[in-house]
Amino acid sequence: MSTLGRSGVPISALAFGAAGIGSLYTEVGEEQAYEAVGAAWDSGIRAFDTAPHYGLGLSERRLGAALRERPRTAYTVSTKVGRLLEPRDADDGALDLDNGFAVPATHRRVWDFSADGVRRSLAESLERLGLDRVDVVYLHDPDDHAEQAFREGYPALERLRAEGVVGAIGAGMNQAEMLTRFVRETDVDVVLCAGRYTLLDQSALTELLPAAAGRGVSVVIGGAFNSGLLADPRPGATYNYAEAPPELLDRAQRIAEAAARHGTTVRAAALAFCRAHPAVAGVLVGARSAAEVRDCAEQFAATVPAALWRELKDLGLLPAHAPVPAEEPPGH
Repeated sequence: MSTLGRSGVPISALAFGAAGIGSLYTEVGEEQAYEAVGAAWDSGIRAFDTAPHYGLGLSERRLGAALRERPRTAYTVSTKVGRLLEPRDADDGALDLDNGFAVPATHRRVWDFSADGVRRSLAESLERLGLDRVDVVYLHDPDDHAEQAFREGYPALERLRAEGVVGAIGAGMNQAEMLTRFVRETDVDVVLCAGRYTLLDQSALTELLPAAAGRGVSVVIGGAFNSGLLADPRPGATYNYAEAPPELLDRAQRIAEAAARHGTTVRAAALAFCRAHPAVAGVLVGARSAAEVRDCAEQFAATVPAALWRELKDLGLLPAHAPVPAEEPPGH
């Protein structure tokens, strides 16, 4: 277990991302969602991440219900603020697929990074989760709302932390540049960087990770598989939520072939690479079933031969200066 920045909030090296159990892309049933969280627990995972955005609150409700029987001091929960859920005037039976979730579109998302919006969002999340507190709160995707996020949203999180309402605060985004600004200009404990520190995209290595290491800010890496391509590099696989372009598919397949030559898998290598940077406190993996969770846990615990990293660097498939793991498998 690591702790997030100077907060003292713990995180397991492998964390469970709960977007999938909010019926991301396709419907996930109640039992399947419950079993996925149970498999995560049985695998030693003790950090769970959700957001109002995921399934219009469904992810939070399901995660809270699945964790309710667990000792509250034994796990860490993070959620996010920035999108309020407002009831729609009419329920036409449509699904929320335009936003990626196979759930009834009973609500609409309203961007709000104001201080009042942050407090309201957190209060509503706690109600859906059925918890009296969460451990970590992130500003969620403030890409187009930077001014309000820095001027109003972040100070609101700082006050919540000072009041003891939450233990750690940060921002979660699919980019490295604004996260670097949060690290340099604020007193965040942690940033959640999705898809920008992977075997295919090391953009976070340039500024974000060194800045975080220098300031004692923890980084949680999400999107280790770049939304699918590094889990199964095949034609038609997705890369950052769209069909992978041919050059990236070729690159992923070359990495997978190299992994196979060294007796391991591209999934194991993808997870191990994310974990290797000293600024990284945890790797967040989304899963929608118990089988997916167990596979991720097994891949995460696998030893990846040092010779693979040497070959990937020799082939130009990884930057020569990128940190790579020792051969010991990580613990949780």
